[in-house]
Amino acid sequence: MDIAPVGNPAQAVLAGPDTASPNPLTADRELIRNIQGIDASGLFGAGSELAFALDRDTKQLVVRVVNQHTGEILWQAPPEYMLQLARTFGQYSG
Repeated sequence: MDIAPVGNPAQAVLAGPDTASPNPLTADRELIRNIQGIDASGLFGAGSELAFALDRDTKQLVVRVVNQHTGEILWQAPPEYMLQLARTFGQYSG
């Protein structure tokens, strides 16, 4: 496995297991378990929390860093534009 420096601390959250899981739900649970080990306030600043959601249309796991006081989404993976692309392509493929 190659390990490269990460310029943006948020990129570290995107790292996943080396092997693809045959069951997407198992992979999502594993990703959530790994991310929950991260101290959001230490990594993203005081007053931040990690939030997990499942996009209804794409069935993709969405990880967000949210300001606890304002509810503002500070960071999200995958980004909203990627979810929108998946929704658009999903309409035409099925």
